[in-house]
Amino acid sequence: MGPLLTLREHTQLIGAARAGVSMVECSLDLGCTVVGVELDADGWHWGGRSYPYLACCKERTIYYWDGEEFAPAARYTDALIKLVPTEWGPPTFEIDGIKMLPTAQLSPYEDAERKVAWVEPRGKVILDTCGGLGYFAACCVQGGAERVFSFEKNPEVLWLRTLNPWSPVAEGPLILECGDISERIAALPDAAFDAILHDPPRFGIAGELYSQAFYDQLARVIKRNGRLFHYTGSPNKLTSGRDVPQEVTRRLRKAGFTAEPHGDGIRAAKV
Repeated sequence: MGPLLTLREHTQLIGAARAGVSMVECSLDLGCTVVGVELDADGWHWGGRSYPYLACCKERTIYYWDGEEFAPAARYTDALIKLVPTEWGPPTFEIDGIKMLPTAQLSPYEDAERKVAWVEPRGKVILDTCGGLGYFAACCVQGGAERVFSFEKNPEVLWLRTLNPWSPVAEGPLILECGDISERIAALPDAAFDAILHDPPRFGIAGELYSQAFYDQLARVIKRNGRLFHYTGSPNKLTSGRDVPQEVTRRLRKAGFTAEPHGDGIRAAKV
């Protein structure tokens, strides 16, 4: 994985070079590590290679080395998919400007750790329905899960994972599949999972992942007493016209779960 730059590192490198400093310590992997970087008037040097200073560095953008130049970690197909820096280190990502992970109060990685703790992953087989950047899956693996089956339908999000040093590699207990869980779940066996993590996009983007039919499938594939965490966010019902957490709670109960809103999601268990 090559170096990653944000406005923070760019400012640090440029400032040091202008001050005539020949060596500076900074992070080139979004806060995972700190390394020494050599500087001169033409560019900076790290890992046996030379790199130019960025001519333009925008806020809320992560730049990666594509082999010839620094390019934004973003792609556009049906929508603009973009890796976005945070003050915490672990990045979030956006689809057409809509932030996919909470970052206002704490790191999205720490947020994932807190939510994964509810399902108590040690020794369990876990279904991760909407993999995203893989933070839920990473926390499950670190928590000692026996196996994590993760689905992510967007190939551009999977590409972002190859750039993000905070995203887990699909190896060992983590099995990652490019596929739409709303379609693939019908082929999963009954009572195959000890726990489920369900972190879908917002209701207006992926309503099928909030449907009674989908929750019935979740109830089918999870074992009795198995735990489920369902992220809903906290949509403003005054502007949206609906109370999504309460709707989800009612549907999960109908599917055979005990369910209660908790923070920005629902904690549930199969009866």
